[in-house]
Amino acid sequence: MQNFEFHNPTRVIFGVGQIASLAKHIPSNARVLMLFGGGSIKSNGTYDEVHAALAGLEHPVLEFAGIEPNPRYETLMKAVELIHRENVDFLLAVGGGSVVDGTKFVAAAAAYDGDAWDILKIGGKVVKAALPFGAVLTLPATGSEMNSASVISRAETQEKRAFMSPHVYPRFSVLDPAKTLTLPLRQVGNGVVDAFVHTTEQYLTYPANAPVQDRFAEGLLQTLLELGPQVLARPDDVEVRANIMWTATMALNGLIGVGVPQDWATHGIGHELTALFGLDHAQTLAIALPGVLQIRREAKRGKLLQYAERVWGLHAGKGSEDERIDAAIGNTRAFFEQMGVPTRLSGYGLGSEAIDAVVAALEAAGLTGLGERRDITPGDVRKALQLSL
Repeated sequence: MQNFEFHNPTRVIFGVGQIASLAKHIPSNARVLMLFGGGSIKSNGTYDEVHAALAGLEHPVLEFAGIEPNPRYETLMKAVELIHRENVDFLLAVGGGSVVDGTKFVAAAAAYDGDAWDILKIGGKVVKAALPFGAVLTLPATGSEMNSASVISRAETQEKRAFMSPHVYPRFSVLDPAKTLTLPLRQVGNGVVDAFVHTTEQYLTYPANAPVQDRFAEGLLQTLLELGPQVLARPDDVEVRANIMWTATMALNGLIGVGVPQDWATHGIGHELTALFGLDHAQTLAIALPGVLQIRREAKRGKLLQYAERVWGLHAGKGSEDERIDAAIGNTRAFFEQMGVPTRLSGYGLGSEAIDAVVAALEAAGLTGLGERRDITPGDVRKALQLSL
């Protein structure tokens, strides 16, 4: 196992009705800006519950609406202007992972003295401070509610970039599974796929003698395989929603990734697909992952065989090593399809021209060494995506 440091300062307030406790976690004299996306938090009652919980604050709660599913730099900079104009000193993200990601960037940009695009262009290392913020999660998927990462798109240049900084961990996150009951099933399926791929990106690399992380990751994957079909069959089951919500959080709060190599090539490819063609994040991951696993099957052989055995029950007696690896990758693709997330470019009306565009974008951005060993080339990306035409 590799050396590591692990610290996660986010307080999680989990369970039905926990929004009512919000005021306990925000200073009573704070000037709060609530950031959210579209109108879903109003139709499902979350908006009213948040305002009721914060009614006792000394200052009225300000609002910034309209954060997109793939949060845009241009939109978020308007929130930064509002913060400076109104002397806001505490942020509250109410929504899914995109709203939380967007709020992280806003928190950092509002405290940054310079061109805010530096935070994404150069990386989170330029972030020296950020406004404090909390989150009320309404869509389980990204794990952004308990980590220090954010992914932002810039419409003007068709770029999608990520940053990480210890300054943008949420101070707290409220996770009420009842708030997910009104989600469209497409978003539910996306969330399951997103959490699944987050887990595999930290698990399907090469053996690092880290059995705790391996077993933890395998447990998360098995939980998603079990609960994914259940949530589609019983969409009103709040217990199923609760366990999916917690699984998605645990998939990317840093714990399963300590002491082990991490991949993230699938995400690098997926970000370009989103930036260029506007696909949902999980859709791009479902397209990219099977092909990445195929082209990296030799480099990942040990972990792929472990994945086949421990997650899919494909033991040594069930075919040759190569047959078991093929079956595990095929089962992964089938699971994503079962969750309503197509795994082929053609499923989104895209063809080989999309592959050309993704490869060109990766080359233009200098992202030419992807994967756990930083040796996945643009040519490898082309081969991976060709397997998902």
